[in-house]
Amino acid sequence: MRVLVVNFGSSTLKYKCFEMTTEKVLLDGHVEFGRGGAAAAAKRMLAAIRRIHAVDSISAVGHRVVHGGPKYDTSAIITDDVIDDIDRYALFAPLHNPPAASGIRLMKKLLPQADHVAVFDTGFHRHMPPEAYLYGISYELAGKYDIRRYGFHGTSHQYVAQRCAVLMGRPLRKLKLITCHVGSGTSIAAIRNGKSIDTSMGMSPLQGVIMGTRSGTLDPAIVELLMEREKLGYKAIINLLNKKSGLYGLSGLSGDLRVLEAAARSGHQRAQLALDVHVYQIKKFVGSYLLALNGADAIVFTAGVGENSPRVRAAVSAGLTFAGAKLDPKINESGAAERRISADRSKIALWVIPTNEELMIARETVR
Repeated sequence: MRVLVVNFGSSTLKYKCFEMTTEKVLLDGHVEFGRGGAAAAAKRMLAAIRRIHAVDSISAVGHRVVHGGPKYDTSAIITDDVIDDIDRYALFAPLHNPPAASGIRLMKKLLPQADHVAVFDTGFHRHMPPEAYLYGISYELAGKYDIRRYGFHGTSHQYVAQRCAVLMGRPLRKLKLITCHVGSGTSIAAIRNGKSIDTSMGMSPLQGVIMGTRSGTLDPAIVELLMEREKLGYKAIINLLNKKSGLYGLSGLSGDLRVLEAAARSGHQRAQLALDVHVYQIKKFVGSYLLALNGADAIVFTAGVGENSPRVRAAVSAGLTFAGAKLDPKINESGAAERRISADRSKIALWVIPTNEELMIARETVR
C-alpha cells in the first residue's frame, strides 16, 4: 500500500510517499508555491512522483491538520463535513488550518481515486483530564466557545513515545515519559501509559515555551496594553505574537537557535539572554511534569533543536540532578542518531530520538 503524506503551509508544500508494507520512503520533498500557488506546487509534486511511480498507485493521502477542535479526538476519513470543520476550527489556528483545508480540496480533485485522511496535531492530546485542559474562566463561556487547552505536535510526541518504548524494551502502557519537541515551535508533553496527560501548548500553538518567533505564555494584560499603547488591531497583535516575538523578539537578531548560539559565543548578550530564557522555560515544564507524573522513566529530546543542540540538552539535564537524572556528556556531544545520552546509573533515562511525524501520519492513515 502506497501512502502520500502532505503538509500544506502558507507558502510551501512538504510531502513524503511511503510503501507501507516496509515503511520505505519512496520520495521526499518540498515545493515552494511561487507564481502558480498551491495548485502549481501540487502538480509539480505529482510530476515528481510520476517520474518514479504511477500516481494511481497511491492508495491514500494523509493530510497533516494542525487543529481538530473539540470534535476530533482521532484521525478521520475526509468528507465535505470534515473539511468544513477544519475551516471552522481556523478560529483556533488561523495560520495553519486554512491552507490545510485548501490543500485537501485540491488533492481530492487531483487524486480522486485515493482515500484522504486528516491526521490532527491535537488528536494525541485529546484525552487530557479536565484539570489539565481547563482554563480559569467562566465554565459556561468555555463550553459555549470550546475554549480549552488542546495541545499540538501530537504526531511527534506519539511517535517518539512509541519509539522510546521499543528502544527501552518495555511496554508503552507501563511507562511514564516526558517528551520535549524543541524546534522552531516547542512543546513539552507528559505521557502516562501511552496517553498525553498534559502538554505545554494550549488552545492555540502560541501558548507554552517561548519559540523561534512565538511569544509563548503571556499575561493577557500585556496584549491589552500593547493594543492600546501601540494602536494595534487584532490581526496586528496576533502577527506580533506569532512572528516577531519569542527568541527573535528577545534577541533582536534571529529566531534560529543556531544563529543565536553562534552569536552568543561571540559575545552577543541579548542572544545569550534569549537562549537562557528558552532553556529556563523548558526546565520549568519538565519539572512540573515530573510532579504531575510522580516521576518519569525517561525524558526524550526530539525535533530540530532537541535532536541537534547538545547545549540545550545539557542545560535542561543539569536541572534534573535532584531527580537522579545524570547526563553522559560524551554521548550527548557525539552523533546525530537515536541514542540514550544518560549515564549508566541515571535513575531517569535521557534519550535523543529523531522525530518522524510523516511516518506517524502514514501509519494513522493506514489505520
